[in-house]
Amino acid sequence: MSDQSKSQNLKELPIPLSQSQCVLHKHELLICGGWNEKNCYSYHTLKNEYEFICSYPKEVKLLGHCVVKLLGNKNNKDKDNNEITLLSFGGNHVLLMKYVSVWSNNNDGNEMDNSKKCNQWVPFTDNHNNPIHFGEYYENYGRLRALNGGSNNHLLFITYKSKDISVFDLNTFQFIKHNTLPIETSDWIWFHCFVSKLENRQEIMKTNEAKNKSKQNKNYQMMLFHWKTGLSIEYDEDNNTFQFHQLPVCNDIASFKYYAYACTNDAILFFGGWNGSFDEGISKLVHKYLIQENMWITFKHTLPIALYDCFAVLNEDNNHIHIIGGSNDKHNIISTHMKTKASRWRDASHLSNNEIKLIIQYWNRILKIKLGWIDELDKIVIKYDRMKNSIYDIYKSLKIISFFIHSKRRNSPLNVIAKKFTKKKKKANNCFRL
Repeated sequence: MSDQSKSQNLKELPIPLSQSQCVLHKHELLICGGWNEKNCYSYHTLKNEYEFICSYPKEVKLLGHCVVKLLGNKNNKDKDNNEITLLSFGGNHVLLMKYVSVWSNNNDGNEMDNSKKCNQWVPFTDNHNNPIHFGEYYENYGRLRALNGGSNNHLLFITYKSKDISVFDLNTFQFIKHNTLPIETSDWIWFHCFVSKLENRQEIMKTNEAKNKSKQNKNYQMMLFHWKTGLSIEYDEDNNTFQFHQLPVCNDIASFKYYAYACTNDAILFFGGWNGSFDEGISKLVHKYLIQENMWITFKHTLPIALYDCFAVLNEDNNHIHIIGGSNDKHNIISTHMKTKASRWRDASHLSNNEIKLIIQYWNRILKIKLGWIDELDKIVIKYDRMKNSIYDIYKSLKIISFFIHSKRRNSPLNVIAKKFTKKKKKANNCFRL
């Protein structure tokens, strides 16, 4: 399968964009500015068309800003509501937008009147109409990443380049916690990956059902990746404390940042990136970090072009990943907009029988053991794998086959593969090339 067949070029962006921020709203991708670019657009995923929303105020400088959808807002909780609330900050601004879909054809008079107050960036203020500022210094809050979470989605977690993490309470409009991230590198962190873990997304979905039955989960879990650093971050809301744990980082991606990333139900996908070199430091590779298995995959198939400073976002149905803008290997900002099927990178159901055989042969080769194999076992592995979500489950299938066929032989070849592969993947920095 060619690299191009894994992605589809869509209608080009209205303007070249780099370091853009995008937020999903139903069938819309809200594209909120970019590096030194203040225009904002809505892209309709079904119509493949763009509509202009607004521009940032003239005094705003967009040099690595961040835009989040405020999940705790009552409008954002209502899936049938056309209005959502966005928060944009970084550098010299903290702004709010109440967005009403520019594609709506059934607005009544009241909603049209209300929309005049919407779709524009205005200062973020407290209950007394006082403007809120996040950073004392301009540089500290540029090139940052943030997540909206907490038991009631009332907290904003911000990571920024001085290797710090802060917690801002959206109810009290105050910072309630500052902590230094345990990162050894002397460099700043910026243009990094910062996502919530699977358990959080499941908890958010179940919150309303569980609210009257049991105490809500007050531990919010996140992950951060930057160059060779990987962190699991847990925030205890009751005690206002952080816990940090190191995560492995694949050698193939350890020298890169400026990549796009998208979090699926079981993995984080990384697209492209730049290592800071002006010669050949721009990547077209696609990597995947498997959250449950705590391992990495580097795919043989790549992006059609080398790319960095792009943005990746899942569509409403979670079946396509959109990759927005970025800079190419000539460091030119581009207007490319492409999408790729999430399933192409999420499971092995698209692999041919020959490809799965090659994977098995590769395992046999790296384990450096002699192993007898029969075609019937290939069929069992393939059949089992097509029921799963991860290529790593091929390995799990080896363990299952080993249990049923060689359960009485502790030193059987298949049991040896299962044990040695576990050791091998740890020695290889949890990185598997596919």
